[in-house]
Amino acid sequence: MSNNVDLNNRPDYDQVIQDIADYVLNFKVESQEALDTARNCLMDTLGCGLLALRFPECTKHLGPIVQGTVVPNGARVPGTSLSLDPVKAAWDIGCIIRWLDYNDTWLAAEWGHPSDNLGGILAVADHLSQVRLSKGDSPMTMREVLEAMVMAHEIQGVIALENSFNRVGLCHVLLVRVASVAVVTKMMGGDREQIMAAISQAWVDGSALRTYRHAPNAGSRKSWAAGDATSRAVRLADMSMRGEMGIPGVLTADQWGFYDVSFSKTNKDQAIKPNDKRQFSFSQDYGTYVMENVLFKISFPAEFHAQTAAEAAVTLHPLVKDRLAEIDKIVIRTHESAIRIISKSGPLANAADRDHCLQYMAAVPLAFGNLIAEHYEDDFHAANPIIDELRNKMEIVEDKRFTAEYLEADKRSIANAIQVFFNDGSSTEEVVVEYPVGHRRRREEGIPLLEQKFKNNLATRFPSHQCQSIFALCKDQKALEDTAVNRFMDLFVIA
Repeated sequence: MSNNVDLNNRPDYDQVIQDIADYVLNFKVESQEALDTARNCLMDTLGCGLLALRFPECTKHLGPIVQGTVVPNGARVPGTSLSLDPVKAAWDIGCIIRWLDYNDTWLAAEWGHPSDNLGGILAVADHLSQVRLSKGDSPMTMREVLEAMVMAHEIQGVIALENSFNRVGLCHVLLVRVASVAVVTKMMGGDREQIMAAISQAWVDGSALRTYRHAPNAGSRKSWAAGDATSRAVRLADMSMRGEMGIPGVLTADQWGFYDVSFSKTNKDQAIKPNDKRQFSFSQDYGTYVMENVLFKISFPAEFHAQTAAEAAVTLHPLVKDRLAEIDKIVIRTHESAIRIISKSGPLANAADRDHCLQYMAAVPLAFGNLIAEHYEDDFHAANPIIDELRNKMEIVEDKRFTAEYLEADKRSIANAIQVFFNDGSSTEEVVVEYPVGHRRRREEGIPLLEQKFKNNLATRFPSHQCQSIFALCKDQKALEDTAVNRFMDLFVIA
């Protein structure tokens, strides 16, 4: 008999999958800091979605696949009149949340935006609440939504701490799918086996390539990719609840598993020997760490590695605004991740290209004193050639300390420094910003600004009395937690 056969002994579920399932089933969220931060995250995330509704390139993607479809107990999309099946509702909510690159961020070996998971969480919670009410049962509460947010943040963020998907060319939205599928399957009433089956299916799907986030292919897919991921999670959860079997060894199977197929390839940044078996590494158990330390984008709708650069540029604006034509060079000291992800020269083809360009995100506030979503649009860019003139004078330099402290667990800085040099030999002082306003180290300063950001975003969609009602509820932790999900979503409907 030939030895060249596959042994068909079905394994137990990979330990990574078991650990996630046990976490969502058994962990009790008791950290008040995590719950309070989740409340702030809920406000900020929904506000980002409301603001995105001003942009036709976003709204053209929203609504049912077949126009006129009526869905009993449909999930609502905040800021619209849409009522959709939970899979498409998750897509739409996730799309508007991420469109402007303005929601929260997690930076580690991998990057990402954990509040992307809110698309699936809210869609499922709203639908289930309405179904329960139709049967005379109690709806879900917003406390359950906040707990699901904490857990989804934790799953995505802890996996990201030491496991770099970008190094092998994969997109971080894979982790949105994995985190979302775990929590929404639990929300649907899934047991341990069903949750593990759903998680395994999420890994089997593999990952999108990161190419749509980088030059020369950066484009609008990066604005809806997370919505697609959290929506896919809802679909996989539903299939698992219907009895679809899982794939227990999806990560570790020889030749055909995720580690061998997708996580062990070589690339120009990190050589991996053919016989090496790369697996995920974990430095800590799941708890509430990620939500407590998540980064909010408060000041600028900009890729997070450039937040402190934009802040430094705003500081320098009064000193350079009348001397833009006299600038000889602009030196930006930054960290390695910023250089790898968002440093680019040459033409910028679209808004998505511009909001992932470090030089663009520094040039605009240097010249105009601020950076808002409209500054990425084609007409603004075309009307202001000074932006590209400034970009062409920029020198990007890695600061090794910035790079090291970006990864240090007790710091996790996202530092940038800018200095402007003029033709006459004079220069500004160098402005260094190590922690953005949305960092945990600047929470006291940041939360009032986050609340104002939410108020501003509410005002883009609702009349003042509705804005006040929503904000008052979201400010009150206990009242919000006790609110039925369907009642909460009622507040965001536009007739």
